[in-house]
Amino acid sequence: MSSTRTAAPPVPSPEPERPPDGRLRLRRPVPTAALAALAAVVTIALRLIAVDRSGDIFVDELIYTELGRSAGEGGFPRTDEGLFFLHPPGFFYLQAAWLGLIGFDGDALAEVHAVRVLNALLAGATAALLVLLVARVRSRTAGVLAGLVFAFDQYCIRQNNRALLETETMVWVLAGYLVLVPPARGDPRRARGRAVLAGFLFGMAILTKDHSALITLLPLLAAVALNWGPPRRLLALTIATAVVPYTVYVTFVRGFGHFDDFWYAKTMGVQRLLGIVQETGFNAPGSPSLAGRLTAQLPDYTISYVLLLLAPVALVLLLRRKDPVHRLLALFHASAIVTLLYAVTVGTLEEQALYLLFVPTLVALAVTMPLPRRSPGRTRTVAGLSAVALACVVLVPAAVYAKERGEADDGFVRLRSYVTQHLPQGTPISTVDGGTSLGVTHYALQDRYRTGHWVTDDDRLAQGVQYLVVPWKVIQQGYGASSLAEVRRLTERGELLFSFDGEMYGTLALYRIPLPDVTGPAAGPGGGP
Repeated sequence: MSSTRTAAPPVPSPEPERPPDGRLRLRRPVPTAALAALAAVVTIALRLIAVDRSGDIFVDELIYTELGRSAGEGGFPRTDEGLFFLHPPGFFYLQAAWLGLIGFDGDALAEVHAVRVLNALLAGATAALLVLLVARVRSRTAGVLAGLVFAFDQYCIRQNNRALLETETMVWVLAGYLVLVPPARGDPRRARGRAVLAGFLFGMAILTKDHSALITLLPLLAAVALNWGPPRRLLALTIATAVVPYTVYVTFVRGFGHFDDFWYAKTMGVQRLLGIVQETGFNAPGSPSLAGRLTAQLPDYTISYVLLLLAPVALVLLLRRKDPVHRLLALFHASAIVTLLYAVTVGTLEEQALYLLFVPTLVALAVTMPLPRRSPGRTRTVAGLSAVALACVVLVPAAVYAKERGEADDGFVRLRSYVTQHLPQGTPISTVDGGTSLGVTHYALQDRYRTGHWVTDDDRLAQGVQYLVVPWKVIQQGYGASSLAEVRRLTERGELLFSFDGEMYGTLALYRIPLPDVTGPAAGPGGGP
């Protein structure tokens, strides 16, 4: 009797489990750290493309790089005018370390571009921290979206592409809040160590920019009073650690006998912060209005402004959550809102101050705004809405980015190249864009030429000045050391030698102006926008 053996039917592979929300999940998801690294790479790449020609030199960049150069030579940061205590030295020592690491050897403008590369790297770290923080509080999807919005946002790119303090400051701030998330959730593992580390990170933020205490120490103090966030004993440990770096700095200042200069600079800084002294910013006398600047920049920064307008909405959504982590982030976000509102109304408001609100707003929105969920009857609608949202927050800024990067705005680099080729070193050059500082022209040319605000006939004769640099947009907006009428009077009798039209300074021009004729009025061809 024969028997036949039939093959057993193949066992079907088990289908992936479908969670209650109906969404399939990968068995081996991409690690969150890899997603954070990807966001960092995209962010850095976008900021490094045409970094040396897409945004002209800002005067504070030249001042800060001079301070970084002096820090690299040893001692406290200083300029030609003396020791500098208006801002703490964290960013300046970081610059010095970076320039030493890359072996930099170039002029002042090239130094600014080298530090812009450093800030691009710091912006990449910011994007990675955004992904990690939001993913830890909410989800990896929300974290990736936050990182992408930051990477492509035009306002953030503008700030990160300047050699200023805010980019590094925000890296320390976000890192501190990231470290505090587990203790806020009640995780007892290494809680004291995390509290100390968070305090150190916040302390480094304050050592970079004093004002960051308003979005680090102030929220922590409020958390202690309200019993929000981590346990009070851990918050107290974080606060105590946060003041250590700045305390060490002040101790060294006092030890080297500079406390009086330090105190004077800090009291002036507090008066500027409170609006008692208005030397710079949109609230300063004669400055362009904030409304006018926002309106002029609306086409390029629409998405940025929309996200900033959502800041109160994000705060309300955070306050509706009762868990300690969301409450801690609510205090962080609320402090940023209050700080900016004060600056807008009576304080010293500068464009870069918005960055210290934009990033907290992005965090708040990412951890609270509802994400679309699929259901059988709404698949196409959800996909369509998601595509529109993606186009608004990423593709629209990307189009603006492509336009801006395609247009050169490097007038001072070109001007310096021209004068280096045509004017002997040490030639006196008159500047008119000083305002409350010595002006961008002075700092861009001071290492090769004698510069000064020599505009009267007597001063020009005494210095033998025949050359004048005019960034016309600065003069027309009232930021210059000379009035528009005075500059036009000077240039009417001059010869235009160099001219460049850019977004930041309008027409940047170099004129040769004949010395005053002591026997009669000088005459010559006119020029000036």
